[in-house]
Amino acid sequence: MNRRHFLEQMTLGAGLVLPLGRHAWAATAVKPTRRKLIVVMLRGAVDGLNVVAPVADPNYARLRPTIALGAPGQDGGALRLDNYFGLHPALAPLLPLWEQKRLAFVHASGSPDATRSHFDAQDYMESATPGRKSTQDGWMNRLATLLPLLPGPANPSRALSIGPLMPRILSGPAAAMNLPNGAAATRADLLDRPQVGAAFDQLYAGHARFGKAYAQGRESHRDVMQSASAEMQTADNGAPLPNGFPADAARLANLMRGNDAIELAFVALGGWDTHARQGGASGQLAGRLAPLATGLATLAERLGPMLQDTAIVVMSEFGRTARENGSGGTDHGHGNVMWVMGGAVAGGKVLGDWHGVGDAALNEGRDLPVTTDFRAVLAQLAQRHLRLPDQRMETLFPGWTAREPGFQLFPG
Repeated sequence: MNRRHFLEQMTLGAGLVLPLGRHAWAATAVKPTRRKLIVVMLRGAVDGLNVVAPVADPNYARLRPTIALGAPGQDGGALRLDNYFGLHPALAPLLPLWEQKRLAFVHASGSPDATRSHFDAQDYMESATPGRKSTQDGWMNRLATLLPLLPGPANPSRALSIGPLMPRILSGPAAAMNLPNGAAATRADLLDRPQVGAAFDQLYAGHARFGKAYAQGRESHRDVMQSASAEMQTADNGAPLPNGFPADAARLANLMRGNDAIELAFVALGGWDTHARQGGASGQLAGRLAPLATGLATLAERLGPMLQDTAIVVMSEFGRTARENGSGGTDHGHGNVMWVMGGAVAGGKVLGDWHGVGDAALNEGRDLPVTTDFRAVLAQLAQRHLRLPDQRMETLFPGWTAREPGFQLFPG
């Protein structure tokens, strides 16, 4: 292992990523905004057909005799979204956001690549270059290099991930911060040990290439850890939130409210590969959707007025088969549903080019086709929410020819 790779591994282990390639922040004349983007990745391929279910299509119940949701108003029925689609009842905490038109869904969306490999599909969605494994950086890291800096010194904490490891989506030249899930977020890490921290401080002191970025990263790490510790102490003195995502969502919201430099955030949640005993209105999938919904609702509530300037997108690497399997579950599919939340979202709609779930409409006779490229959704978030100019799209999504999807997630 050479010195560069050793330093990368040590700083990654400490939750700090240094820009080891081109400059961390690209120069730009675009006017900075206070707008935020949060991405929630559901690893394992969530079943979008039971998240936003086409309950008015008779083929839906035919294909899923034991796991289909009932019509709104029935026992085990979906929550009414419109005259055709219903929301899984475990997602009831999100219904107020739908009614306030702050939540929209884009159905039959996803990656155009045909892979049903979790590893490859997640890599393609995080790099935003479907079918190309050679891409070195993630699209959120590229986004960090393209967005203009807010007034004041560059702060590596503008890009933040919550999870056990720095994700692929934030890999690249722009510095980023990583916090573990749950209570581990405030535990001392490698660089917090006095002897190790002092050794690295000495190593980087006056370093022509990495010294400034290291110092900024260390300062940012201390700021974020202090904010996280204060938030956890406050929660301990009041009614505690349930374990898992709701607690992480509350922590993330408080961090973003307390540190205006955090503009981009990422959270990954696993456990969505429901090959067996998936269940309908209750069961395995419902048990996982419930804390997800509570967490998203908590995130929206805790952001407070900041929600007006924040967009939250939920996505998964691919969908699942339209027909349930012999084990009461669903297998790897293709098209899925993306969720977009935020104060400025033109919500209260199920968007996308929907063809139904009749046999002739299914991709390869088994799953939803992808009629909306996931990059078309992300492009609207980048352009109309974050105000990234059109000419930056080729850098953000290399090799993709932008196409208007036929709907607008943001007014105007």
